[in-house]
Amino acid sequence: MAWAQSKVELVRVLKAERKLQVIAGGSVVKEFKIALGSNPIGHKQQEGDGKTPEGSYTLDYKKSDSAYYKAIHVSYPNEADVSSAKARGVNPGGQIMIHGQKNGLGWLSFISQRMDWTLGCVALSNDDMETVWKMVDVGTKIEIRP
Repeated sequence: MAWAQSKVELVRVLKAERKLQVIAGGSVVKEFKIALGSNPIGHKQQEGDGKTPEGSYTLDYKKSDSAYYKAIHVSYPNEADVSSAKARGVNPGGQIMIHGQKNGLGWLSFISQRMDWTLGCVALSNDDMETVWKMVDVGTKIEIRP
């Protein structure tokens, strides 16, 4: 079933495979190559660690005027993330997004998408971000796997 005929119910990020999957009608309808935080292995523990979080979150708002080509916010940190960081006396960080390339540098995605370069976000080429932006509604669940 094409995504246009079925509402997207889940975005799944497979960190080890560097893939973002869009799921509708119980099936993967689109898959994209991604770049992650500069220190991608493991769950985000604190601000500045370069890790992309792992777990279940919600895509809770879209930002068209981002410093990157469009951005969709991930609801990190959740209650467990805040508790864990507080117990360790650190800031959990935040502002985790799915986004395109840094504004003005989209033409470099053929290079930048071959490495992990974000501060913890999930980065796509601008063309792929445009597709995800159109397919995914605010309120869609996102599952980020190791």
